[in-house]
Amino acid sequence: MPEHYALNGLTDNPFGVFLISLALLWFAAWMGTVLHRRQVLDQGLRDDFSVNVGAALTLLGLIIGFSFSMATNRYDQRKNLEEAEANAIGTEYLRADLLPAAQRIEARSLLRQYVEQRLRFYTERDPQVLQQVDHKTTELQNQMWSLVVGPATAQPSPIVALAVAGMNDVINSQGYTLAAWRNRIPTAAWALMVALACCCNLLLGFGARKANLNRYLRLVLPLLVSISFFLIADIDSPRGGVIRVAPQNLSSLLESLPLQ
Repeated sequence: MPEHYALNGLTDNPFGVFLISLALLWFAAWMGTVLHRRQVLDQGLRDDFSVNVGAALTLLGLIIGFSFSMATNRYDQRKNLEEAEANAIGTEYLRADLLPAAQRIEARSLLRQYVEQRLRFYTERDPQVLQQVDHKTTELQNQMWSLVVGPATAQPSPIVALAVAGMNDVINSQGYTLAAWRNRIPTAAWALMVALACCCNLLLGFGARKANLNRYLRLVLPLLVSISFFLIADIDSPRGGVIRVAPQNLSSLLESLPLQ
């Protein structure tokens, strides 16, 4: 099950998202003040303009909130799947008792190696190392599956079938985890947020009453929105952000498995 482990563009660098969005939004606010100097709004137009600005800011807040909810849901999913994966491996480790003696010892040894590779999947960031982890994980899965299929084929029984089903759950849980890590906020959602944020800052700069105050106040909204973008990108990035899923359940499982 190969995977490209390179970071997924700019959104895997939350600090880059923050700096670029801050510069871009500040520039949009500055452009608004430049337009403001060329055309001043009278009182009648200002009332209608304020309604439009309020509507745009409300829409921006809703989209940011929706995107933040998407990011947190994906983070919770990755965390829950890490727990499910640890439970599946632990269950299969116990079900190894149902296998013949020779296969039982080898299955437990392979499962311990498998837990070590799964821990590396969660903690490593180097794409080359992760490719090695991926190949090793696939190799261990093939070995473990062949190990349980042999007794099930030679002497099929409901007891051995439990071990086969447990091993199937172990392999499936890794696939579910991988799918969850690939599930990210769509690029179109990011583009919509950035475009709307630029429009809002442009409108605020254009509608300012006193141009000499803009140099101080026009940084407020870009800063707040950039912090929001930083947090969304950080939570949404499984590997590139600061906030990441800690494999606590897998670590506890590895500590509980006796050395062979």
